[in-house]
Amino acid sequence: MSKEDLPASEEDTPPGASDADRFTNARANRSTALFEDYTELIADLAEEFGEARITDIARRLGVTHPTANKAVLRLKREGLVVSRPYRGVFLTEAGAAMAQRVKARHRLVVRLLLAVGVPPEAAEMDAEGMEHYVSETTLKAFEAYLAGKD
Repeated sequence: MSKEDLPASEEDTPPGASDADRFTNARANRSTALFEDYTELIADLAEEFGEARITDIARRLGVTHPTANKAVLRLKREGLVVSRPYRGVFLTEAGAAMAQRVKARHRLVVRLLLAVGVPPEAAEMDAEGMEHYVSETTLKAFEAYLAGKD
């Protein structure tokens, strides 16, 4: 799945867009957030343990085993993960690229929140949600702001 296959982000919503356009964009981003959270976690588990097991995914996300299994099946259909019999779940190249993008966005949002005085624990928690909804235009503005502070 390439970035072009993902739902449009805010920068794709033209100025003066209707409320319906903005709400449609927000719903699409919520759908993408699920894929992003799972690929990011699978990458973390694979780095830590060499693979991501459904049990570990469910425990870390605070969901049931069937819920995690259903989400992983969706990721498989989207070409983001593969699984091996009697082994765990592994990211495809597309899944790894998605996880890497999400981690980079997360780090940038945390850096900005820390720069404006948000306490570290709150910055981490808030960034977890914000990272999925912030547009590329806004991310570039964050980067420019942070570059000016260095």
